[in-house]
Amino acid sequence: MMPDADAAASARRADPFAPLTSDMLDVGDGHELYVESVGRAGGIAAIYLHGGPGSGCQPDHRRLFDPERLHAVLFDQRGCGRSRPKGSRQHNTTAHLIADMEKIREKFGFDRWMVVGGSWGATLALAYAQAHPERVSGIALRATFLGTRAEVATAFTSRLPQFYPALHDDFLSVLPPEERAQPVDAYYRRILDADPAVHGPASRAWHDTERALSEHKPAKTRIDLASLNVWRTLPATPFMEAHYFINDSFMTENQLLQNAGRLAGIPGIIVQGRYDLLCPPETSAQLAKVWPGSEIRIVEEAGHSLYDAGVRDAVMKSIADFASKAAR
Repeated sequence: MMPDADAAASARRADPFAPLTSDMLDVGDGHELYVESVGRAGGIAAIYLHGGPGSGCQPDHRRLFDPERLHAVLFDQRGCGRSRPKGSRQHNTTAHLIADMEKIREKFGFDRWMVVGGSWGATLALAYAQAHPERVSGIALRATFLGTRAEVATAFTSRLPQFYPALHDDFLSVLPPEERAQPVDAYYRRILDADPAVHGPASRAWHDTERALSEHKPAKTRIDLASLNVWRTLPATPFMEAHYFINDSFMTENQLLQNAGRLAGIPGIIVQGRYDLLCPPETSAQLAKVWPGSEIRIVEEAGHSLYDAGVRDAVMKSIADFASKAAR
């Protein structure tokens, strides 16, 4: 019988995307983060930042990285996925997440790494790179989100009625009439309310609406209003999103555009779905104008989701292109 180490090595060879390591990392403030690494130890360093905020890393995210060339780290942000305490919003801000990334980088002994993220992951990638530009070898983004309340409000109060008027009616109908003039803020307040009778329906309606906006060809374009008060597991992301967005993502106004000069010398590739209703092409264009080392790669016939046609392949190619440059 093989020793345990040999057995583990054999398993990794059978599945090149199986984690090399998986640990819980104590980052202080009562938080422990789930952290895993994949690929080849000694390969080109990279970190993957999941979206939401509030979702978590999925096994398929490992497959974005060439296991022969890259040593990639994936982690569940504070309160997300397998990190503990689950759902905790205490000591949970953008600055905390940036500090966590530095602790992870130091844990693995990386001097610099490629930073990869989409949507909220793109927000965090930019915020981290602006805080620690000397630690970033390149940035691969999908669906630029600058973390502003205005971006979210525009998606839910302008694009939603333009593209899905019936869904917009459903979205508003969950709120009492006196709260419909400022629906996004009203949803934030309701989602963060301690009463399950208040936050339950609001979180489900927000989740279902956001999902329809995130897919180029959504399976559902209406809210099942009759089921909103039926007990079932609550989605995680609305709570963390409300916590972050009601606080302007814990950044100053237009921080990521105003501090884009700190990205000078860092190459960037921005993968952008042509028909992204949550993070439209204009946002990527705004960023590219103030980030000379970046390029935008448009994916036609795609929206916001990583799994819209062509998006995942484009993200993988952007990572591979950075790896090839690093190898040279």
